[in-house]
Amino acid sequence: MINSNNIKAISQSKGLKSFHCEVPSHHLLFIIYLLSFIILFPSGISAQQKFTEHLTRKVAGEGTVTLSQDAEIDALVNGNAAPVVRQQRTAQQPDTTAVATDGEGHKNNISGHHTYAVGYRIQVYAGGNTRQSKSEAHQMGHLVRSYFNDVNVYTSFISPRWVCRVGDFKTREEAVEQLRKMHLTQQFSEASIVKSKIIVSY
Repeated sequence: MINSNNIKAISQSKGLKSFHCEVPSHHLLFIIYLLSFIILFPSGISAQQKFTEHLTRKVAGEGTVTLSQDAEIDALVNGNAAPVVRQQRTAQQPDTTAVATDGEGHKNNISGHHTYAVGYRIQVYAGGNTRQSKSEAHQMGHLVRSYFNDVNVYTSFISPRWVCRVGDFKTREEAVEQLRKMHLTQQFSEASIVKSKIIVSY
C-alpha cells in the first residue's frame, strides 16, 4: 500500500519535486493493464458492431432477439445520437389516430374526425393486474355491449389494475342518465361515474 512513509523525496531543483515511490509489483501490473485498456478501448469500439446489432445477431443453436424501437432510442443506445425530426401536431391538425377499438378488436362508435377532452365515463369493473382480472374486465365489456350496443366500451390496463369503462360523456348529467339505465338492468350494481379523458367526435 502506498503511504507517506513509502515516498521519499530525492531531490528538488527549479521548483519541481522529484519523488521515489516504492510500489508493490502487483499494483504496478494493475496500473499498466489499466493504462493499456484506456488507450486501446476507444479504437476497439469503432471496430465493433453496434450494441443493437450485437443483440440481434443470429447464432446457431441460440434464440433470436427482435427489437422494435424508435430511431431516437436506437441512436441513444448505439451512441450516435443524431437529431431526429418529429412531425409536430398543430392546433389545426386534430388527432385522427385515436384508438377506435376496445383492445379486443371490437369497434366503437367513433368515426370521422375526433379529439380528446376531459369528461366522464362509467366504470363498470376495476380488478387487479392478473390475467384473470384482464379476462373479467373483457367479460364485463361483453356484458355491457349485450345491453347497450350504442355505447363505447373501453377495456384497458390503468396501473395498477384492469378496468372496463363505458361511454364518452361531455357532462356529468349525460353520465348519470346512462348510469340510471344501467342500474335498471340489475347487472351493473357496482358501476360508478369517473372523470376521464374522453373521445369527442366532430
